Amino acid sequence: MSQHNETERPVKCSGCGIKLQTVNKELPGYIPESAFEREPVICQRCFRIKNYNEASSVSVDQDEFLHLLSGVGEKNALVIHIVDLFDFEGSLISGLQRFVGNNPVILAVNKCDLLPKVTNWNKLRNWMQQRCKEHGLRTAEIVLVSAKRNQGFERLLETVSELRGQRDIYVVGATNVGKSTLINRLISDYSDLEQELTTSRYPGTTLDMVKIPLDDGHYIIDTPGIVYPWRYSELVERRDLGAVMPENPLKPAVYQLNEGQTLFFGGLGRFDFIQGPRQSFTCYISTTLKIHRTKLERADSLYQDHRGELLTPPAAADMDKLPQWQRHEFRIGRGSQTDLFISGLGWIKVNGTEGAVVAVHVPRGVKVLTRPSLI
Repeated sequence: MSQHNETERPVKCSGCGIKLQTVNKELPGYIPESAFEREPVICQRCFRIKNYNEASSVSVDQDEFLHLLSGVGEKNALVIHIVDLFDFEGSLISGLQRFVGNNPVILAVNKCDLLPKVTNWNKLRNWMQQRCKEHGLRTAEIVLVSAKRNQGFERLLETVSELRGQRDIYVVGATNVGKSTLINRLISDYSDLEQELTTSRYPGTTLDMVKIPLDDGHYIIDTPGIVYPWRYSELVERRDLGAVMPENPLKPAVYQLNEGQTLFFGGLGRFDFIQGPRQSFTCYISTTLKIHRTKLERADSLYQDHRGELLTPPAAADMDKLPQWQRHEFRIGRGSQTDLFISGLGWIKVNGTEGAVVAVHVPRGVKVLTRPSLI
């Protein structure tokens, strides 16, 4: 086998055309030293797609991603936009419509297994349709899936078949929403990977889309995952991800609170009930995160004295890496069915109909908003 020395080594992946590097496995273009002896010389990501039907997503920031997408509107494309049900508003690509033009968009909503089995799924779809409309996003179809439990994929594939025609399929989504699993399912249903993996690049992009050939001459185009800095999943250390992102169905935790009471979600967030009649609040957060109730007047000192100990995660060492907490105050109107949504951490449903003044404290930059109740 021919040895490549440094001068002869190819600089770019013959699969996706990205610049090769041997330093960081997490970054695009990674190739182990030994792989330079293989023919063709391809990066680890292309190697995995080709040999294991496995797409592993790389990531970019929003501006870079939207730059990558420019031009899709002129193409004949079917776009699958995958979002995380647990972090719906945090993972929705709100600027997507102006880039996809009149091409159809399937909204694939992952992690539907987190909701109670008794959920009214039609009502839920209407709720999502409404949220998309508010963000100016038109959807041809909304399909609920669970990558973890392998649910909903048959329906998704049917929808893809109905809408695809002569189109390439673009798969878009934020990081950690289950995009790789979805692409792997599409590959196994549509692609004969005995073919050589051929990928062509869009000129002028810093990070390339990977084109996976389908049996009919069209492609699945795997776009990089977008990093949204306002999501908790992007802020915490990797070891705390499990505590933040629920693995199992959510167990709603209901608290009857008087005004002047506070709930801490580990050391990651705080909810204050400032004013209003005694009422209940339902917390939809990961079951691995401990909730502590205290008096509002004692909340600041409790946090100062017990952060990183009683109030974990994160551990004390990791707390200082997070941005300073920021307070968000909301006035909840009478008779409104409202959630307080914290991107990547979950949501708190306000059950009372008499109105309330509440506040949420989370690290600066984390997206916090009110929305009509999901459940």
